[in-house]
Parts: sequence; C-alpha cells; structure tokens
Amino acid sequence: MKKIALITGATSGIGKATAQILAENGYDLIITGRRGELLNDLSLNIRSVTDADVISICFDVRDMNQVENAINSLTGKWTEIDLLINNAGLAVGFEPVHLGVVDDWERMIDTNVKGLLYISRLISAGMVLRRSGHIINLSSVASRDVYPNGAAYCGSKHAVQAITKAMRIELLQYGIKVSSISPGMVDTEFSKVRFKGDQDRADNVYKGLTPLYAVDIAEAILFMVTRPKHVNIDDILIMPTDQAGTRDYHRR
Repeated sequence: MKKIALITGATSGIGKATAQILAENGYDLIITGRRGELLNDLSLNIRSVTDADVISICFDVRDMNQVENAINSLTGKWTEIDLLINNAGLAVGFEPVHLGVVDDWERMIDTNVKGLLYISRLISAGMVLRRSGHIINLSSVASRDVYPNGAAYCGSKHAVQAITKAMRIELLQYGIKVSSISPGMVDTEFSKVRFKGDQDRADNVYKGLTPLYAVDIAEAILFMVTRPKHVNIDDILIMPTDQAGTRDYHRR
C-alpha cells in the first residue's frame, strides 16, 4: 500500500507544492485548509497528472472542535497516516509591540502554535499505536533569529522549534521521526497576508533579490521523507543565496 500524508495549509504556497511533489513520488494525500474551492482544484489537478488517491477536508486548525471532527471523519485506510506535514501558518501585521494589534497576535499564535499542537495531538496518537510515522513542522529562520516589528511571529516560530525538539524526545521510544524545516524568504502568499492584501508592499519584500520558491521547500521535504528508516533529519535551515539572516540581504 502507498503511504498516506496529511498536509495542512495545502491551498497555496509550500503546502500546495508539497502535495504535488509527494503525489508524484508515491504518496496518497489528505489535503486540508480553510479554502474549500482551492482544495478541490488541487485535488482535481493532482488526480489528472498522477495516480495518487486524494481526499480534501476543509477546516480551520485554530478550532479544536473542527480539527477533531475532521480527523474523526476519516475512515478506512485514511485513518493510518504515515506522514504529517504541519504547514498551516501565517504572519499578520508588521508593527512594534507597543503598537501591535491583539487580533493579529491571536491569529498567529492560534494558527502557528496551537493549531500545530491540536492536529499533532490527534495524528501522533495513531502513530504511537502503530509505532511508526513522521511529523514535519514548518518552522522559519525567524525561529532562530528575530527582527523588529515581528515579535509575535518570531515568538510563535521559536515555539514551533521548541515543540519540535520536545516531540522528538517524547516520540523517540515509538520509532516516530520528528523534523522541522526552517526556510528563509520564500515567494508565496506570506507577505501579502502579512500586509493584509497590500500587493505592492508585498512585492517590495522580494525586490532586487531572488527568494526561495515553494518548490524549493517541497523538494527539501521530499529529501527528508525519503531517507532510510534509521535516518531522521532533525532540522533543515534553507536560505536564498541572497539572504544570510532575518535582516541580511543582498539586493541588486
């Protein structure tokens, strides 16, 4: 039987690219997100170009009841998830802490931290029973380095890194792999969401340099999940050539 991967935040960007590359490499998929129409479009596209079996579930990882209902709706082979990609996440707002918008903070923490924990709680329990599985958490260069006007986002990604390390220890005895991948600047919807739809401001983030693209991260994830059973890639920090830190760029 094919392995089954569940990917959160699969409607765009890294999640979408990861779904496509895993489908091309022998995985059946459970794709999730908040935008049902985009999930359906992705499902149809994957089925048209691969032999992967795909189901989509529309829910918000911030709501534990929705997460429980979604996971409990799975039946048959779909209950035995081999790979969990905790990709759902976002940055919202770009203000110093004394001007921060509380709703923005709550969206980031509820999605990036609590949402990751909610779904990991349910999926890891099945992995423990089967004594196999792999969990990959999407982190960020912001998990290691901070920058002004990003306190809440940086804090949420520091939390992801800490959670990943603790999960790795907690699940060690069950033979479950736990990894994180920490990208630098990636040209996705990230900046558009951060600047609340201001496309011009988002485009300026990438002006004069070549960022990473979603497929670059997806290819790194594929490398992680295709290592031999005795090999766990704990973390990958992946940066554009034009970036050396959260505030160090080379613009042409």
